[in-house]
Amino acid sequence: MHMMHGYGSFWSMILMIIFWVGLISFGIFLITNFINGGNKKTSLQIIKERLAKGEIDETEYERLKSIIKQDGK
Repeated sequence: MHMMHGYGSFWSMILMIIFWVGLISFGIFLITNFINGGNKKTSLQIIKERLAKGEIDETEYERLKSIIKQDGK
């Protein structure tokens, strides 16, 4: 029967902890990006929605759209 003694056991435990912390962190990262991924809207999408809702008129829409396009370059 072989049992791990000394440094082998220590390093195995450290590697196991690093593995699990990394795996859990990666899982949390994937879940949060999946949940929030559908909610990201571009500035252009937001002003299109505001125009559709009647919050802004076409003149304001065109003005904001030109500003967005200038900032994007």
